[in-house]
Amino acid sequence: MSNPTRILFIGDICGQPGRRAVKEFLPGLVTEFTPDLVLANGENAAAGFGITPPLVEELLDLGIAVLTSGNHIWDKKEIIPYLIEHADGRLLRPANYPGDSPGHGLYVGATRAGLEYAVLNLQGRVFMPSIDCPFRTADALLEKVPASVKIRIVDMHAEATSEKRALGWHLDGRVTAVIGTHTHIPTADEIVQPQGTAYITDLGMTGPFDSVIGIEKRTVIEKFLKQIPARFEVAKGDVRLSAVLVEADAETGRALSIQRISRK
Repeated sequence: MSNPTRILFIGDICGQPGRRAVKEFLPGLVTEFTPDLVLANGENAAAGFGITPPLVEELLDLGIAVLTSGNHIWDKKEIIPYLIEHADGRLLRPANYPGDSPGHGLYVGATRAGLEYAVLNLQGRVFMPSIDCPFRTADALLEKVPASVKIRIVDMHAEATSEKRALGWHLDGRVTAVIGTHTHIPTADEIVQPQGTAYITDLGMTGPFDSVIGIEKRTVIEKFLKQIPARFEVAKGDVRLSAVLVEADAETGRALSIQRISRK
């Protein structure tokens, strides 16, 4: 086997602090780990809720190949015409949104070195909006990925750990990795499953950890205490980058290892 393929996946980028962390830490991570492919979840890049077209371009220009998202993809209305105009673009929305929702949830491309890869974005349904089945959507879309594309990465954006874990087992041996996003709390359950799929329930957040999942602590505490709607703002302190590095066999697509990465 030749040198393993390395995929760096950056956790949910939260607001301006998260974007700043990517700018600060990504060049060093690229030097240290020499990833063949860099991915990130960007649905919270705009002040913690949603993403705008200029921020999509800003993040892609930093060397991120594909941006995944989740339920907050629709929060900034200017992203809807962007998704329509860039129908085959590198910003994904969950593939299991129903009907003719703007955008798409599967991207198939190649790196500058010619490595073919596919990225599939899915969203869970437990404690989340009721949309189409992520399991059946994954089954259907993976059938459309050319057999020559061995590196296949899935972002499972979901609330329930059980739903993420079940999808990891469901896709074992059919994809290179199932990476959980959405909860902003990194989990310590990274594993390469028996059939060669790397898995982690949540890779964590890139943003301010002196917060409640990226939001100013006092505001969230007051909301829990009083149950009165409040305006949430992104916190600023203890900014960190959370990511995972997956190593895989490019010839088979099987994962060889997965490791958590944190920088502050």
